[in-house]
Formats: sequence, structure tokens, C-alpha cells
Amino acid sequence: MLIVLSCAGAILTSFAAAESPGGFSRSNYIPHLGDIMGATQLRHIKLSFAGKLRNWELAAYELDQIKESFQDAATLYPGIPVTDMTIVAEPVRRLGEAIQAKDPRKFSAAFVELTAACNGCHQAIGRGFIVIKVPTSSPFSNQTFEPATKP
Repeated sequence: MLIVLSCAGAILTSFAAAESPGGFSRSNYIPHLGDIMGATQLRHIKLSFAGKLRNWELAAYELDQIKESFQDAATLYPGIPVTDMTIVAEPVRRLGEAIQAKDPRKFSAAFVELTAACNGCHQAIGRGFIVIKVPTSSPFSNQTFEPATKP
């Protein structure tokens, strides 16, 4: 068993250090804008369910992750027309306030605003065919969105 673990560790270490077939190393990998936005879309779903179920800690975490994704997109892709993504700034601010206040009605309204802002950004960059909506079901059957109960 120890030999297997040692071999696996050596393989993974050499794999992580290797250059990819495209000639770039992992240390300078830049995710595609679509990948950043795809991850943001998944966080949008998680944020929705966390807010609906009043898991404010998870909602705050997901909102922070979304903000980081927006910052990454603006930093890594300065050529996109809405580089500072100002269209989402106000809904994100309102969501943060709703989460801090633990106010489900304000959260819901701000979430709808964020969703509309995402679509507005897509329109602005010529990707209006990407339409985001408030989720009605979760693809995350392996995650609980209710707040954890304290023992």
C-alpha cells in the first residue's frame, strides 16, 4: 500500500510540474472567459438556494466568490466592453446588504436585479443569446443548502 501511495504521489507531482501539450505551464494558465462565467453561473445557482433557504453564511460566501469571478474576468479580459462590470455593482451591493440584514425579501429582489444585470452585460458584449434566469431547481443534489444545525 505504501508503494502504491508513493508512486501515485510521484506521478501526481510530475504531472503537476509538466507542461501541457499546448506549450504553456500550469503556472501561467489563464482560464477562458467562458470558464470563469460558467463557474459564476453555478455560484449564481448556489447563491439563489442559499438565500431562499436563509443560509446566510453560505450566501455570503457565494456572493464573495461571484465578486472574485467578476474581478478575475475584468482583470484577465480588459478588452471586453464592460471591463469593470459596473452593471452588476449595484445589485451585488444590494445582495450584500440583504445578506447582512438576513432579509429574504430584499435578497430576492436584489437577486432578480443581479440576474437582469448579468443578462444586460451579455447583451452589451454581443452575447445576448446567453440568458440567465432565477433558478427553479438545483443541479447540486450532493449539497445541502439549509443552514447547518448547531449540535
